[in-house]
Amino acid sequence: MPTKFRVAFVPRNMELVILLLHTPLMRHRDRVLAALHRRPADRVPVWMWFHPDILARLAVDLDLPSSCVVEALGDDIRQAWVGNNSAMEGVVHEHEGDTHTDFWGIAWVKEGAFNQIRRSPLAQADETSMREYAFPYGHTDALLAHMNAVMPFRDEYFVGCDISPCLLELLFRIRGMEEALYDIAGATDAARTLLAHAAAFSVHLAREACARFSLDWLWTGDDVGGQQTLMLSPRSWRAMLRPHLAEIFAVGKEYGLPVAYHSCGAIRPIIPDLIEIGMDVLNPIQCNCPGMEPLSLKKEFGAHVSFMGGVDTQELLPRGTAAEVFKATRDLVEGMTADGGGYILAASHSLPPETPLENVYALYAAAGESREAILDRAAGIRSRERRHVRP
Repeated sequence: MPTKFRVAFVPRNMELVILLLHTPLMRHRDRVLAALHRRPADRVPVWMWFHPDILARLAVDLDLPSSCVVEALGDDIRQAWVGNNSAMEGVVHEHEGDTHTDFWGIAWVKEGAFNQIRRSPLAQADETSMREYAFPYGHTDALLAHMNAVMPFRDEYFVGCDISPCLLELLFRIRGMEEALYDIAGATDAARTLLAHAAAFSVHLAREACARFSLDWLWTGDDVGGQQTLMLSPRSWRAMLRPHLAEIFAVGKEYGLPVAYHSCGAIRPIIPDLIEIGMDVLNPIQCNCPGMEPLSLKKEFGAHVSFMGGVDTQELLPRGTAAEVFKATRDLVEGMTADGGGYILAASHSLPPETPLENVYALYAAAGESREAILDRAAGIRSRERRHVRP
């Protein structure tokens, strides 16, 4: 296999340097697998999420459709939502105020760049209605059809299936956040029933996805952390959520897949629990929250779990210089891969819209993907797309 030469942009002195990497070129998929197994890779794997506004700016800068930007940047993972996130983030409206109602009965409205909940089907519902609420089993095929968009990339890229939100966050959307938290804190029978039904549907989606598609991991999650602490006590989480989450994780294990778990916020008290029930990858490492400093997490839990995330989106990316972004990201990668791997480079949230494009390119340069390499890929994509356009 060929040795890889890469031109890397170094923001500190605005010079170009040639980096010779003695590891062979790797497919995107193999790069992620190597990282998860703590084997040497040609570079750290990368997967970023972008606010739609900055994605549009990158598309203009690279002269590409927005759908091709991540390919040009060099991201290594392709994934599709098949859970309720397909209704929140997968439905893109053109006009402010446009609405849709999803298979769960949740009504959404476009406000700014994102869809927001307009109506929750169980808001102010009585206990009978909560017990009788039906999850959308009849729409399983339509939900899993979202995977058709990423499966053609299976040979080259690391492919995941996202069934989130699975439990608490899904109840927030169905019931309303305040009422759902009140129900769970009170451990009401209706809350227990609704959680059990949400878990059963998540298990169903996971099992169908794993059976129908050749996947590289099962992606799960719920935002259970706030900026300072968990949204509910660790005791309540362990009593009400942990057993159900263990059932969901077990599906991935049954199919021999790593299980990734996403939760924003300060969740350190339950990380040992997540590892005990089978979590293999933790995302997004919201580094500004108490207890979520990435290198500290790596030191305490790195022998048992891999990490994805940790690049600050609140201060560093939108307000730092390109040199600061490069150095902080390089230091993060070096620290998180000190044992040979166990890390996927990502931000702690979607890259915010006010992020300077120079900072985006510096972020990728720290992973070994120079701006020049990105521009070369963009040119190749444009050439490919022109060949596929019929006269």
